[in-house]
Amino acid sequence: MVLKYILLSAELILLVMFLISLPFVNVGNIAGSFLCILLMVITVRFDLVKRLWTGTAGKAVIIGVLILFAAGMTFSGFCTVKMLGAMNEDNDSPSAVVVLGCQVRGQRPSKMLKRRLDTAIEYLNEHKELPVIVSGGKGYDEEISEALCMKNYLSENGISEDRIIMEDRSESTDQNLEYSFAILDEMGLPRSIVLITDGYHQYRAQLIAEKHGAEKIGSRSASTEFRFIPTYWVREWFAILQEKVLK
Repeated sequence: MVLKYILLSAELILLVMFLISLPFVNVGNIAGSFLCILLMVITVRFDLVKRLWTGTAGKAVIIGVLILFAAGMTFSGFCTVKMLGAMNEDNDSPSAVVVLGCQVRGQRPSKMLKRRLDTAIEYLNEHKELPVIVSGGKGYDEEISEALCMKNYLSENGISEDRIIMEDRSESTDQNLEYSFAILDEMGLPRSIVLITDGYHQYRAQLIAEKHGAEKIGSRSASTEFRFIPTYWVREWFAILQEKVLK
C-alpha cells in the first residue's frame, strides 16, 4: 500500500510538470500527460493487470506493451545523453555564428528568442571578428520576420549591423541550416559554425547541419524556461525519431 502511494505521488508530480506548460500544447505535453495518466490508472487498478495476466491473450498484450515501453525508454535515454552532450561544444575555427529563430511577439522577440539572442550577444562580444547569421522567416502570426527581429535586437544591444546577416526565408530548422549554409557559400566562407539555440534543440540542429554539409559545429545554448523543459524535451525525442528514421 505504501509503495502504491509513493508511485502515485511520483506520477502526479510528473503529470503536473507537463500540465504547467498549458495553455501551450504540443506533442510533448500531450504524450507526457497521457503516459502519466496511464501509469496512474495502472497503479490504482493493478488488480486488473494481474487478472489480465492469467490469460494467454492478456499475457501477449502485457508483454507487447512492456516491449514497446522498454524500447521507448531506451530511445529516450539515448536521445537524452546525446542532447546533453550537444549543449555546449567548442569550435576553435568557426567562420560564423548562426542563431536559430523562434516566435516573435509583435515586433519584439519572445522570451525564448530573447534568451537565444542574449546568448549570442555574449558569444559575439567574446569573438568580435565573427559575422552572425540570424535565421528565421515570417510566420503567419508575426508582424515581421524572425530574422529582422533578431537583427534589430542585436544592433540595439551593441552588435554592429555590418556583422549581422539576415536569412529571412526559412520556415523550419532544416531550412534554417540549408539557407544559412548557402549564405556562407556565397560569402566564400567554410561551413564551420557555432550554433545558438536552446539546449534541448542543439542535438537535432547539429544532425540537420551535418546533413547539409557542415564541416565543423560548435554550440552555445540558451536556457529554457523551467515550466517548458519537460514539454519541449519530450517533443524533441519525437522530432529526433522523425529525423533519424523518417527522413
